[in-house]
Amino acid sequence: MKREIKREKSIPVSELKKEIKMKLPVCDIFDQMTDFCDINGDIRIHGKSSTVLFSTSSQNDIYTRNESWKVKPYPRKADLTAMSSVTQFSIKSFTNNDAKPQCNFSHNTPAIIFSTAGYSWNHFHAYTDVLIPLFLTSHRFNQEVQFLITSSNQYWIHKYEVIFKHLSRYPIIDIDNEDNVHCYKRVIVGLKVHKEFDIDPTKSLEGYSMTDFTNFVKSANSLNTKSSAVKIRHHQQPQPRLLLVSRKRSRKFTNEDEIVNMAKSLGYEVIVAEPGSGMNYSSFAEVVSTCDVMLGVHGAGLTNIVFLPINAILIQVVPLGGLEWACRTDFGEPALHMKLRYLEYKISEQESSLIEQYPLDHAVFKDSRSITKQGWNALREIYLDKQDVHIDVHRFKPTLLKALQLLRK
Repeated sequence: MKREIKREKSIPVSELKKEIKMKLPVCDIFDQMTDFCDINGDIRIHGKSSTVLFSTSSQNDIYTRNESWKVKPYPRKADLTAMSSVTQFSIKSFTNNDAKPQCNFSHNTPAIIFSTAGYSWNHFHAYTDVLIPLFLTSHRFNQEVQFLITSSNQYWIHKYEVIFKHLSRYPIIDIDNEDNVHCYKRVIVGLKVHKEFDIDPTKSLEGYSMTDFTNFVKSANSLNTKSSAVKIRHHQQPQPRLLLVSRKRSRKFTNEDEIVNMAKSLGYEVIVAEPGSGMNYSSFAEVVSTCDVMLGVHGAGLTNIVFLPINAILIQVVPLGGLEWACRTDFGEPALHMKLRYLEYKISEQESSLIEQYPLDHAVFKDSRSITKQGWNALREIYLDKQDVHIDVHRFKPTLLKALQLLRK
């Protein structure tokens, strides 16, 4: 007897993809760094109650009916200190039979809800926690998207206003103070993020890179996106410009004048400037964009490398305290992805002000891991807040010469 084989009806790939997409929940809460919701359909947002309601009619009822999530739209979810100041949003589905608030305002453009709380007051975190993730999430909309900001800070928004205006053509809504119901057809809650102060093109659907981001930021600030660091030639010696990023509080150079004089003796034109000190954000960005080398101690001021021209050089001074990994992750690797060159200078015990506070046989010098094991607060208090740097200019000279050598290539 011949055996009859029953064949399954094949499903076209396009239909299969569509079916899989419909079955996906609107919120992804499994990413280690951020919770992220992408909602399509009938969406109603009441800001004062931090509530986002959406209809299941435009999505697969089986998978979205009666679902709800609690989401804090800030991409540092494992950090309880950062997240403690972030407003939590309730995201709930409703059916056509459920009572739902009436729309006071209906919008045709998509919306993105995100927070400017957490650590975003710090210039580095403003970029790594908000501005870079916002670029990743919103740039593909070509300004046809509206920002709904929770924990909104007007000073902060004004500082980075030029970036917001180049990502969205619509007015920002301070969503926490909205008693009206705003209705949209698409809402994203949260921001995409890859890693510290960096973008992984393999994780971006659009293939965005850090170079794309720096070009965007330069363009937004009316800076030349195609400018390149000076190239020193034997028959012609243009004077390279070195920016020394000054600090007036912790991790400051205690012998700036010596460093400046050493650099000048090697042929640099030296500019000393402190971000935010008598110079606004745009003005400092313009200064950075004209420099070939940036020199500074590890800290938020180095975030301004986003404005350096292509092939410029970052020289990061690494303080004591086992901070090599943080220095490399926060600025070293991102600099390379911005098409910059990177040098670092690790200070000796004699170049740290800690030598005036602790004996040389203290764990601060001999066993920094025992300090860092006590937690972030212990590390910050000793190695970041209490430490200044007195550069040994003769020991530092080869690093400045290496930068000149790179500018000749």
